[in-house]
Amino acid sequence: MANFKGHALPGSFFLLFGLWWSVKYPLQYLSQKVNKKSHRIYCFQRVDAIEGGIKIIFALIGMLAEQFVPDGPHLYLYSGENRDWVKLMNWQHTTMYLFYGLSGVVDVFTYISQVVPQGLDRLMLSMAVFVEGCLFYYHVLHRPMLDQHIHSLLLIAIFSGACSTMLEVFLRDNIVLEMFRAGVTIIQGTWFWQIGVVLFQPWGGLVWDEKDHSNIMFLTMCFFWHWAAAVAILAINYTLAYCCIQRCRRGSGEPYIGLGLRQQKRDMSSQAAFLNGSDEE
Repeated sequence: MANFKGHALPGSFFLLFGLWWSVKYPLQYLSQKVNKKSHRIYCFQRVDAIEGGIKIIFALIGMLAEQFVPDGPHLYLYSGENRDWVKLMNWQHTTMYLFYGLSGVVDVFTYISQVVPQGLDRLMLSMAVFVEGCLFYYHVLHRPMLDQHIHSLLLIAIFSGACSTMLEVFLRDNIVLEMFRAGVTIIQGTWFWQIGVVLFQPWGGLVWDEKDHSNIMFLTMCFFWHWAAAVAILAINYTLAYCCIQRCRRGSGEPYIGLGLRQQKRDMSSQAAFLNGSDEE
């Protein structure tokens, strides 16, 4: 949809997933650090499957919205005697949602079947993000300069996410890559909203001058403000997850993270007691 809603809808989807990942992956990493016996805790595997189902639902909502809005193509790719293309922009958005839906399907099958190779879920997600980037690259060719520039900034986040997710195929459960993916997904979400606000002014206000170079400079700077905000969100959520894990471990009386010095002192005191006992004998 070439309007504000058409940008706000995918922006909301990406923002929700990015925020969720920024909480989920620190909890998973810190939990595994405490409980080193299990490589992947079972509850997080179930969460991956639920996440895949939500991804499928979001993709279906997006495809239906793109196809069946009042001015949508309604599943017609071309029409008329001249076979003119019908709403190709909507079809491009539909294709983007399709690949994210396929990524969700692979997520679910990865959980329910042992036959699915490990890493295939990340490979499919990387492919979906790459397809999104390619579609948006050709989405804005021959458009006004401001429109092209604001979408090209989005491509930075998209292709960064595609590359980092591809690395996750080979570096499974790498917290740095997972947090980076969460961050660029948050940026995608907020920047989709920014594009909608700049191009369509949903709440009124002055129209942006598409030929003013100052607007290009400001939006470039604004994009990295979004990036800084995403980094702040990651740091806050990681800290909150750390505090939550610490509190739970203290409440249950189990050893908790970050007390390596105390653990060393306890080991040293144990060794000293053992040596004293040996001397007495």
